[in-house]
Amino acid sequence: MRHARRALALGFSLLVATTGCDAFRTFFPSSHHDEEAPELPADLGSPAILVFSKTNGFRHTEAIEAGLPAFEAIARERGFGLFATENGAVHSPELLAHFDAIVWFNVSGDVLSEDQRAALLEAIRSGTGFVGIHGTGGDPRYEWPEHPGALVRARFVGHPMGPQFQEGTIRVEAPDHPVMAGIGPSWSRVEEWYSFAESPRGPDVEVLATVDESTYSPRMKIFVIERDLRMGDDHPIIWSHCLGRGRALYSALGHRAAAYQEPTHLRLLAQAIDWVRRTPAEGCRVPRRDRTAQPRNQPSAG
Repeated sequence: MRHARRALALGFSLLVATTGCDAFRTFFPSSHHDEEAPELPADLGSPAILVFSKTNGFRHTEAIEAGLPAFEAIARERGFGLFATENGAVHSPELLAHFDAIVWFNVSGDVLSEDQRAALLEAIRSGTGFVGIHGTGGDPRYEWPEHPGALVRARFVGHPMGPQFQEGTIRVEAPDHPVMAGIGPSWSRVEEWYSFAESPRGPDVEVLATVDESTYSPRMKIFVIERDLRMGDDHPIIWSHCLGRGRALYSALGHRAAAYQEPTHLRLLAQAIDWVRRTPAEGCRVPRRDRTAQPRNQPSAG
């Protein structure tokens, strides 16, 4: 037991040394909930996007700092209003009613009160679009079951360490989907590749892209701790689903600041926002093509 604790302590020290103070709240999360709502700008306009980036867990500082200007540029190019905040009290029925799409940008930890959680879910179920990015689906544990269960639709289990960032190849599975337009059949890039407890693929989830595990090493190795993170042939990395009438999309891409200067990734983000905010009159629908789960090979042991 003493050796196990020592290995864990050394692993934590290495993680903090590697990622800096951003990792602190992974092990010592906050449960602070904002109570006083922010004031929306009088000239917000319509359509409008909410970009929320509060972190009570791990903070992707560089990505958030680089990504916010990127979202502002996307909004300007499309003539959208945009409001960016880390105040969780923006999640009220009155304030969310001003937005056509809600982007949870590397959100982590327990960030909303019960009332705020209910307001968010009701807004999406009523037709407001939702986009979750990278760390929004990367918590090691959740105080709110609907976070992985409804918003993301998958439970994070880890990412490679040693090395943490690797070049891998994304395979586009739904090239005719509006979010993937112009991306091409495959896309190689450097990323911190997330693995999940199981594939979210199912009758109410459309997988848009997977990552090819043969193109990178899906192992977590920190000092003496080593873990196999392979999911096998079916390793989704971008997918969409319905939450009531609302369209929701999750992308596990976007850890590094460089991602928000990458033209293909910026195209993906812009098209994701466009798509989720255009809920048709009949509500959200998952295409028939993805109603039957595709077979996959199970990862081998070792």
